[in-house]
Amino acid sequence: MGIISKFGRAVVGAALFVVSVCILGGCSRETSHVRAASSPTRLHVLVTISTFVSFAKAVAGDRADVASLVPVGASPEEFQPTPADIERVHAADILMENGLGLETWLARTIDNAKNDRLTTVIATDGLPVKAGNPHLWMDPELARGYVRAIEAALVARDPAGKAIYERNAATYDAKLVKLEAQITARIATIPAASRAMIVFHNAWLYYDDRFGLRTIGALELSPGQEPNPKYVNDLVGLARTNHVRAIFAEPEYNPKLVHTLAQSAGIATVENLYDDSIGSDPRVTDYESMLRFDTETIVAALGGTHA
Repeated sequence: MGIISKFGRAVVGAALFVVSVCILGGCSRETSHVRAASSPTRLHVLVTISTFVSFAKAVAGDRADVASLVPVGASPEEFQPTPADIERVHAADILMENGLGLETWLARTIDNAKNDRLTTVIATDGLPVKAGNPHLWMDPELARGYVRAIEAALVARDPAGKAIYERNAATYDAKLVKLEAQITARIATIPAASRAMIVFHNAWLYYDDRFGLRTIGALELSPGQEPNPKYVNDLVGLARTNHVRAIFAEPEYNPKLVHTLAQSAGIATVENLYDDSIGSDPRVTDYESMLRFDTETIVAALGGTHA
């Protein structure tokens, strides 16, 4: 019973040292100072595409770091994660995805990351989906649902910040309401007979339905699949029948097919719309500026009035 192990002597020695420090220097005062200086760890939020960064940053404010997995200018439908991306998922607290098959690579990435504390947010859950099309965020009304989804996830992970998140979400929600009204007014300047679009890939269904445009057809039926000549010829016929003024595409896609169809139909090409990604163009740095830029581009191509 009189024997103390080396571990026991070390513990006793450490305790005596702490007591001595407390007597000489005021232990309780120093301890409270250390606690006051510490602060909660910032949340790390990942979103799958750069378009969603705006939603998460607007709600999180200064309480979280927000980043996108898919780089600016890249297509989420063709993205291939690297080992560094898997590490980023491993280190994240919250991951916001679109769902509906947009990010086919994501489930495997999450499995490989082995992050048991990760909160995954599927932003489209509970929102009205049309024909399985995943691009709901292109309608500002539906984008408000994305904002509510990330708000709920942030509050669940950081209840102390609830009031901040709710206030930030309400402020951004009001901006989206205003954005919708502004786009509605701009699209209204396009002559009714000219409100038709042929697009490279069908990211515009929800936008067109919200603002009174018609999606006549899309060149790419599924990611990476080139249409056969008969399908392209059918689109040319639709373009002529519906008096389509232009075919619209995004910078990240090969313009070859766009030019082929445009030349056959005798219509213009527009190759700088943004949807799955914001752009390197300084005029397209976030969700709001992206939709404003897209809207002005569409209005100009379809014969609307200048802003």
